[in-house]
Amino acid sequence: MKPVEILFVCLGNICRSPTAEAVFRTLAAREAPDLRVSIESAGTAGYHVGSAPDARAQEAARRRGYDMSGQRARMIEPRDFERFDLILAMDRSNWSELCRAAPRTAHHRVRLFLEYAPDAEVLEVPDPYYGGPNGFEEVLDLIEAASRGLLRHLRDGARAT
Repeated sequence: MKPVEILFVCLGNICRSPTAEAVFRTLAAREAPDLRVSIESAGTAGYHVGSAPDARAQEAARRRGYDMSGQRARMIEPRDFERFDLILAMDRSNWSELCRAAPRTAHHRVRLFLEYAPDAEVLEVPDPYYGGPNGFEEVLDLIEAASRGLLRHLRDGARAT
């Protein structure tokens, strides 16, 4: 059985999307080990290609038990729209950029990540890059909620087939 391939996307791929990659990977392994998933992250801009995630994001994630140390920033590539089953944008700007770049046949795979966190009362994961340390905690709260919602969605889909 082919794994569900998921790509998390933000602007520079050093804060939000690598956090989502680490959180979802950890929660999927812990809470849904039977689900076969392949997880990556990317950015819509090439500002930080090859860089490790932001040190503040790594520290906040580490405090909650998530490891991002092996990740490196990359930019979205045309082949990503063919490969990934779900391409999850952190905010509307990323979503718009992805929809512009995606072939029309892939638009249904591009979604806002927080659609999977209906209790969050927001649809965008805010960019913590220029904010204070509390921003990284808020990002983690939202990403954990959306990750659990996505896991429920994937488990429900697996049961339906």
